[in-house]
Amino acid sequence: MLDLIFTPVTADGFTGVNYLICTAASLILGAVIAASVAFRSRTSRSFLLTLVILPAAVQTVIMLVNGSVGTGLAVMGAFSLVRFRSIPGTAREISAIILAMAAGLACAQGYVGMALLFTVVTCAIFLIFSFVAILGRGEKKELHVTVPESLNYSHAFDDIFEKYASGVRLISVKTTNMGSLFKLKYELSVKNPDSEKNMIDEMRCRNGNLEILVCDSADAREVL
Repeated sequence: MLDLIFTPVTADGFTGVNYLICTAASLILGAVIAASVAFRSRTSRSFLLTLVILPAAVQTVIMLVNGSVGTGLAVMGAFSLVRFRSIPGTAREISAIILAMAAGLACAQGYVGMALLFTVVTCAIFLIFSFVAILGRGEKKELHVTVPESLNYSHAFDDIFEKYASGVRLISVKTTNMGSLFKLKYELSVKNPDSEKNMIDEMRCRNGNLEILVCDSADAREVL
């Protein structure tokens, strides 16, 4: 049974039927990868479409240049002329692109069973880590507070933080408005997400109703 997984479908040579089998497998694996990446994450439709098509595109290119040095150099030169201009991707998206390319390369060599096994295992890891992130995600937040220069910010909010947060760390202090205001940046873990508004309301009373911003911590974002 395992021998079938590691036996290429192109062992008898490159034919149209073999190409269609490999292409169908690449598209299916691309769809599986896209579904696992989209699970409980914010991903654009264009990126998901790219993940579906990428394995088949890689597989087709590799099949065309297989055994031809001249064609391989021509394709490499063509790709070197392409300049990709896009926003930086997250670590999850970059991993998905590498996974899609690996699946396409495996299908290009005819190892459809191996590509399927590899995709299932790696996508399972994607899903497991998604659940771990959900279960283990503390309410880690970044808190930006603007205070007047007359307020001693060092311990101004200690009682509020003790009430609503399990851990607080002052990251940075910045002066603004010609030194009349201070912008404080905290990293904290909220005990109860439902009490976040109450914490902000109490801080507004303390800082003179100046600007307060709460957002996800930079450490919690999926960056590479």
